[in-house]
Amino acid sequence: MRPSLLLRLVVVLAATVTSFARAAVAPAFDDSYEAQYMARMSMYGSELFHIRLKIPSGYTAGVVTTFYLISQPENGGHDEIDFEFLGDKAGRPVTLQTNLIIDGRSYREQRLRLWFDPAAAFHDYKILWNAYQLVMSVDDTPVRVLRNLTAAVPGYRFPSKPAMLIRGSIWDAWATDGGRANVDWSRAPFTAAFRGFNVDAACAVGDVTPPCYDDPAALWWNGGEYEALSDAQRAAYEGVRNNSMDYCTDELRFNSHVPLECSYN
Repeated sequence: MRPSLLLRLVVVLAATVTSFARAAVAPAFDDSYEAQYMARMSMYGSELFHIRLKIPSGYTAGVVTTFYLISQPENGGHDEIDFEFLGDKAGRPVTLQTNLIIDGRSYREQRLRLWFDPAAAFHDYKILWNAYQLVMSVDDTPVRVLRNLTAAVPGYRFPSKPAMLIRGSIWDAWATDGGRANVDWSRAPFTAAFRGFNVDAACAVGDVTPPCYDDPAALWWNGGEYEALSDAQRAAYEGVRNNSMDYCTDELRFNSHVPLECSYN
């Protein structure tokens, strides 16, 4: 990971976070950025939140832009819910990869081609995470859905660790042509922009009683219409699955060991 690439995103995130406090001024990176940014962060136990994001444009082979949840502590068996934009050569569409890490195990990358250019304008990316389901959406269209069937299906895995931080990053990775196309540093800086961040519908761990999975009347994103996809959402989700590669049908990758969730989604 190269610091020169990370700094560009850090500055953008600082401006985004401080925009919620009108009297605040975005700190310079050298002016104790880490302490000021971390002071504004919370950990969540269930939530419905979104952010508007525009990724770097042009030749971005090897550049990955992310927005994700990660449980604490991060070492040893953490959970993670990721939006990952895999950069590419100029003229080739960027791939959106969603990824789930559960108990520190990562084998659930799912890639799809978006129906728009995510570098041309801001679009809305949303995560609903409650006791019933995980829904990752793009402009209100579900692109990744995982039902919580842990109580009914032995061995079923669902992200459930109650202390999630929200993060964004931009970094260099083996993400293009199987790692054969690396970052062209002569084209830097690579700039990602984040805005419209919203965690109003979220349960901050330690701040709400009862716990974050209880009391749908008080925590409205835990019940009612958020227990399952609506008919319209289900139709939109099926459209995405039918027009993009779904990892449940990736026989070359999984052979006979398709993830258990694929039998129930």
